[in-house]
Amino acid sequence: MNLFKLTTLLTLTAVLAGCNTTDRLANVGNAPPLSAIQDPTTMAGYQPIHMPMPEAIADTYQANSLYRTSAKGFFKDERAHRIGDILTVIVTIDDSAKIANTTQATRASSNSAGMGGILGNAIKDASGGTINPSAAVDFTSGINNKGNGSVNRSESLATSVAAVVTQVLPNGNLVIEGRQEVRVNFEVRDLIVAGIVRPSDIQANNTIRSSKIAEARIAYGGRGQITDVQQPRYGQQVMDAILPF
Repeated sequence: MNLFKLTTLLTLTAVLAGCNTTDRLANVGNAPPLSAIQDPTTMAGYQPIHMPMPEAIADTYQANSLYRTSAKGFFKDERAHRIGDILTVIVTIDDSAKIANTTQATRASSNSAGMGGILGNAIKDASGGTINPSAAVDFTSGINNKGNGSVNRSESLATSVAAVVTQVLPNGNLVIEGRQEVRVNFEVRDLIVAGIVRPSDIQANNTIRSSKIAEARIAYGGRGQITDVQQPRYGQQVMDAILPF
């Protein structure tokens, strides 16, 4: 069964590698293409978000009053609040983490057994000598394990991207998603931002900071000639996945 899985994996890898090679050969000398603008709700894998919602409050009006209880403000502003509205997300990431772990384990054991009496005296070796019955069996073992690990990570990102409101949740929170592609020579930089925001966190200039986004999904990467050089070959990736050492 394991051999079948390995054979299938190698076959699929070879097919994918061949397709990728064909595409790369077909685009030799050409810049990587940009993705077409699409409705995020029609893309494969898109699913509406369902979150716990508070009970709805019915509107009530007072006599000679223009204010209703469910209104979030008396005067209308131009901040995003409906499906299809656009707002600007200020992406600011400045994270750092440093972790160090050390593990050391040592174990030693010793076991011995001998055969004496009539059975021990009756055993002879090939030369005719008597085997020492007190040392007929002797077991020794030892284990020494020591491990060190450390993580030293620092990430910094500062940019902005326009996002579209794709859904309005029953409690008024907005589901947003924004994609941005910038091509410089033969390298495309991709930026994706998605999550849930509160209308009250949107600033008067219709911007919101990434730290205010709940369930935030931020992806920053690229594709093109430089990215291809930085990626290991398919064969190396397969060997890294299946080799046990």
